[in-house]
Parts: sequence; structure tokens; C-alpha cells
Amino acid sequence: MCGICGVLLNGEPVSERLMAKMTSTISHRGPDDEGIWVNDSIGLGHRRLAIVDLSPSGHQPMCNETGSVFITYNGELYNHPQLRVRLEAVGHQYHSRSDAETIIHAYEEWGLDCLNHFNGMFAFAIWDDSCKRLFLARDRFGIKPLYYYFDGRKFLFSSEIKAILAYPGISPSVCLPALNEYFTFQNVLTDLTLFEGIRLLPAGHFLVLDVNQSFMPVTQQYWDYDLSPKISLPLEEAADELLRLFTQAVTRQLMSDVPVASYLSGGMDSGSIVTVARQHLGRMLTFTGGFDLSSASGIELGFDERAKAEMLANLLKTEHYEVVLHAGDMEHVMPELIWHLEDLRVGQCYPNYYVARLAGKFVKVVLSGAGGDELFAGYPWRYYRALNHRSGDYYQNYYEFWQRLVPDSEKAELFREEVFEKICDHSTFDVFRAILRAKDFSPKNSEEMVNASLYFELKTFLHGLLIVEDKMSMAHSLETRVPFLDNDLVDFACHLPVHYKLRDPNLLTVIMDENEVGKLFRYELRSQDGKQILRMAMQKLIPPQIVNGTKQGFSAPDASWFRGESIDYVNGLLRNPRARIYEYLNPAYVNKRLDEHTSGQKNHRLFIWSLLSFEWWLRKFME
Repeated sequence: MCGICGVLLNGEPVSERLMAKMTSTISHRGPDDEGIWVNDSIGLGHRRLAIVDLSPSGHQPMCNETGSVFITYNGELYNHPQLRVRLEAVGHQYHSRSDAETIIHAYEEWGLDCLNHFNGMFAFAIWDDSCKRLFLARDRFGIKPLYYYFDGRKFLFSSEIKAILAYPGISPSVCLPALNEYFTFQNVLTDLTLFEGIRLLPAGHFLVLDVNQSFMPVTQQYWDYDLSPKISLPLEEAADELLRLFTQAVTRQLMSDVPVASYLSGGMDSGSIVTVARQHLGRMLTFTGGFDLSSASGIELGFDERAKAEMLANLLKTEHYEVVLHAGDMEHVMPELIWHLEDLRVGQCYPNYYVARLAGKFVKVVLSGAGGDELFAGYPWRYYRALNHRSGDYYQNYYEFWQRLVPDSEKAELFREEVFEKICDHSTFDVFRAILRAKDFSPKNSEEMVNASLYFELKTFLHGLLIVEDKMSMAHSLETRVPFLDNDLVDFACHLPVHYKLRDPNLLTVIMDENEVGKLFRYELRSQDGKQILRMAMQKLIPPQIVNGTKQGFSAPDASWFRGESIDYVNGLLRNPRARIYEYLNPAYVNKRLDEHTSGQKNHRLFIWSLLSFEWWLRKFME
């Protein structure tokens, strides 16, 4: 796990000094080693977090035997040992135990098609000097980010945007269409970022720039989710196969030359991961986060999962550590957190930042349960919302739900007039619908609608969570692995029929607001729905009270804190007429929503968090 960056210029030499400057900007991603390679108009940079092959032979940028192919690589290739055997059998010679070398030889053997042989998380750049071609790629699911900038003369790329901004002549400005997406979805669904001109290579895509042809980057998709139901096994047999694939996935991802630990929330997903992992590792370290609930109220009083996590840690005999967050912890960490996050995305992520910081004090690698909900239908009220609504238009129903922050009808109030005039032609509904139409989704029955919803959330919501997790963990030089996102496990999960995941796809259920505090708990308390086959499979691993327990998301009691202990902080930043956000947003609209929240009329916790994030983002990157 590492940080990468690079520059390719059109006919000009790359400065080694500037490459060093870009690389040092992401030193937190790899404190163990630094590497820079420059050859005329191409430069590659690397910061190393040594996980596999700790010796100097794992140094990057790395090249093949002839010096014609160079790579800078961030990630882990979990099928690296098997690929190495195949590649050595056809004559490739290794000089290290690094999976980076496997990618080089795979590229030599299969060219761009090498991507179809990889099972892991990665973002890498290969320079092929024999044909003067730059080849960038990102893993299937988007676990590792890769950003790029192109202005016709220079092409820059990096694991983090701040390295691109370190290059002379890159003046940051706000991308207004991306801002429109962010304040609609609390996410950016296209390849845009909030930085004008800087794009995110989409998950499951590669990019090629041929210097001898047109000096124009071309992106292409090499993989996508396929949710067509193809598994015909009886439910019990399918659950057994799921358990086998899950065990295989966790075991694969234990590949490491340093200790591997895990997050442990007290829920089914992380508990199952730790159960399998400790069978191979013995005693493990586990980490969880909890909240001071002395000023919480109502459903928030159930937000602290420490008791469940401690029970599981005792059962599994792990060495368990906890961090307890209080209301003031958010405001203390915001400037540093936003500098690391840089690409604003879903959720209120400061709890993740603190738990990653705790884990990073002990280990370099942690396992996470991310992906289980999106693969196995862990958010049933979302899918049923699209099925059972006053309108018969699936696209409109589901889009209505995903306007997490501000609906289209209020955007003229939200944005300043001159800003709204520039974004009003950027239809976020068209952005939303294009994601589903690209896969030819025209759902006609409940199963097709649920699969369309699952596809959308895998492509967007999960992708946003993965970006946030990467930034929060790598801020502390910590690698997060996600066993649920194993190629074989994902393919199997996607091909399961919907009724193996949901109790009843035709169920008419309560309509839930995504901003509602405790929605997960309240929904599952009355339905016990979602992840049915996963529950069945995991019964052989963890206690029934965990398998059948109510789902609890990792969320702070911010609704209460924003009305109570954190109200002075919120007001001090957001009611200040000189706040930077008011260069783009209308103060009257923001104050109206703040009043609604503090009076208890509505819960605008996601909107308030996003305003705070945007304010600090402007301060950190636009000044």
C-alpha cells in the first residue's frame, strides 16, 4: 500500500525537483521509502508503505529486466502468488517477492488485458518506453483512488489531489457541476471532483496515453457489476457456497509480511471476518469506536456499539482497543481531516478518522467489513422506497430518495444566483439516470428494480465510502483491506436471486428519510430484513444474537450535538456572514435550515456536516 504520482509532458523534460515535491506531498501514504524516476518527458513518484517484501528489492518505481517497463503501484494483489507461478512457468524471471513485479510481468505477458487476471485492490501507472505509452488503471470496485489532470500539454496523476496541486501552474478553483452533484447526493457520481479540471479515473477503468499518436488520454471500462441472477442452487447450498467463498476471500487477504488486525464493530460483517482471520493468525488486535451519549437523546442512546464489540472480542479472544468520541472531537479534527479527505464524499467520516488513528498506532494493516451491505441488500428501505411509491416511475422514485441534501426544487434558493445560472443546465437527474441506463436497466418487476438499486449503490454509494475509507486510513499510514470485495465473492453475490437477500421484494414498508437518525435500528427492529443469505451463512461462524441482531451504522449522535454541545461551533462557522461558503451559497437558505434543525423541526445533520466540510475545504484548498 502506497502513494503514487507522475507527470508526462508533451515534448518537455520533467523536473526531478518538481517530482520530488509532488511525491513528498503524499508522504503520509508511505513513510517507509521514497522513490523517483525521471526520464526526459516522463516522471514517476512513489511513497512506500512496506507490507509485502519489506526488503529494498520492493523499492519503487520498479522496472523489468530490460529497463523498458516501469511501474509505480499502490495496492495489494491477493492472487499474486498464483500469478507468479504461472508467469515463471512461461519464462518470466523475478528479482523480488513484490506483487508490483507481478504486475510488470503480467503486463509484459498479456498487455492491457492483464487487468482481467488481477484479484485485489490497486491503482497503478505503467510507462512502456518501447512504445512511449502511459497506462493507468484502477481496481474493479474503486478501493484505491487515482486522480488525473490534463490540459493538452501536461498530464499529471496521483493517489491524492494535493500532489497534483503541488505542480506549478495548477490553480485550484471550484468545479460548479461537481458542487451541484455534491449538494444533491452528498457525493459526486460522475468522474468530476470539486476541483475544476481534476478528474477521478472511474472504478473498473483504465486510461492510455500514447505519446507517438495523439497525446490524448483515452479511458476505457474493463469490468462492471453484473447483477443478472444466474445462481440456481437451493438456498441452503447457496449459503454453504457463500461461506466457502467468504472464508477463501478473508484467507486470501491475510497475505502480509507485517501483522494484520481488524476493525470490530460488534456486527455480523466484521465479526465474521475476525472469526475467519483468527483461525489463521491466532490472537489478533481489534479496534472499535464508541460515543459519549451523555447528551444524546431518543434513538441515539443506542448508537454506542462498544458493548457488542467487547462481547465479540471476549468470545474471539482478541486484544481489543477502543476510542470514545465526544462532541468536541469533531471540531478539533476538522481542518486536518478535510486536508486529508480533499474529495468530499458520503457520510460523516470523523469517527472513521479517529478509529483509523487508533489502529495506526499499532499496525499497518486492518480488515474492514465494507461492501457487505451493498452486495447483500443491507438497506431494504431504500429498495422498497423505489418499489412502493406514489409515482410509477422507478427512476424518479429512486432519484427522489437519493437527493440526500437538497432537492432540485430548492436549489435556486440554495445557490447564489450567479452560481445557479451556471449549474442549472447540469441536470443531476440526468447524471443519476445515466448510471442505470449505461447498464440498460429498464426494470419492470420488483426483482429487476431491486437489482437496479443495488447496482446504483455499488457504483456510487459504496464507491464514495471506499474513497473516504482510503483517505481516512492512509492519513495514518494504515492499509484497509475489504474481504467482501473479493472477485469471486462479488461475482457470486451479484448472481444471487433477490429473494435470497430480501425477505420479500414486494413488501410494502414504511417510507424512511435518509436523514433520519436511527433509521437502521428502527427499520430492522420491525422487519429483520436484508442480508438473509449472509445471515444464514454466518450462523456457522458467530453467535445468533450477532447474526440476528439489529443493524447499527457507525454514526455519531450528531443530530443532538448540532443542537447542543456543538451548536456554538456550528453557528460560529456557518452563521458568519464572511464564511467562505457564501461565495457560492445563499445565507438565508442556510440559516433557515439551521433554524429548522436547532428548533427540532427537522433533522438536517447530513446537510450541516456537508456545510462544515465545504467551509473547511474552501479554507484549506482555495486560499
